[in-house]
Amino acid sequence: MQDLNDLFYFAMVVEHGGFAQAGRAIGVPKSKLSRRVALLEEQLGVRLIQRSTRHFSITELGQAFFGRCKAMMEEAAAARALVEVNQTEPCGSLRLTSTTELLSGGVSRLVAEYMALYPRVSVYLKAYNRPVDVISEGFDVAIRESSGQLADSELVQRVLAKREQILVAAPFLLDQHDRPAVPADISLFPTLELTSTPGPHEWRLAQRDGSSTRVRHHPRLCSDDIETILAAVRGGSGLAILPISMVDADLKAGALCRVLKEWECPEHIVHAILPSRRHMLPSVRAFVDHLVENFATKE
Repeated sequence: MQDLNDLFYFAMVVEHGGFAQAGRAIGVPKSKLSRRVALLEEQLGVRLIQRSTRHFSITELGQAFFGRCKAMMEEAAAARALVEVNQTEPCGSLRLTSTTELLSGGVSRLVAEYMALYPRVSVYLKAYNRPVDVISEGFDVAIRESSGQLADSELVQRVLAKREQILVAAPFLLDQHDRPAVPADISLFPTLELTSTPGPHEWRLAQRDGSSTRVRHHPRLCSDDIETILAAVRGGSGLAILPISMVDADLKAGALCRVLKEWECPEHIVHAILPSRRHMLPSVRAFVDHLVENFATKE
């Protein structure tokens, strides 16, 4: 493959009108320039420059070749400038994914605010409730919820919010049985779980003194859509663990009841997930910073 540096050296020699002048301009010895241009001519099998101790002239083919080399150098400079601009100013495209519940809970408004702040960025947003592979699916940022840290240590995780969760049920479901008094009583009731993965299913409950227990259960409904779980628990289909911010109105209205009040459920954590911190584009960094600074105020 042709060494592109030789094309650059040739173009500099022509542009500056000689080997000595070009050498001074770009800080390369005259002897090296002469040797590299001669090698280029040998590889091409043509004479590009007519030279002697007193005369320097460009052949007709050399002049045409110089025009193409000059155009190539300008394109290379433009490509570098494009990268440099993208490294300093948010622009280009941003690929995002979020769950539908988080979108309706404030992420949509944050995306709109971000686009108003950075008009040179185009956003491509996929609403997925399923697990996503950020790297293989080509996302810059994924906004997801989980009970604790995510397993993949290769990914960057920024915590956007921590939500308190509680165990809830419809009152008429609880009226059909004795209300649960201890975690083991959960096995007497149907359950609902926010997950897309098959069993086994287990809830971890803790008390304020630090003691905890795990309850194995067999959900009637598993879904990665939190609105579906909420609708099912309202309809009396089972017990469910949900963020208190999501069920607070139902609790106040008496549509739902808290179960096992003295036991605490794991926090529900909202993450911004990124492939890597290295070489992060300004568009990505600005969006994540906007999420971190404003997410809690939009919920």
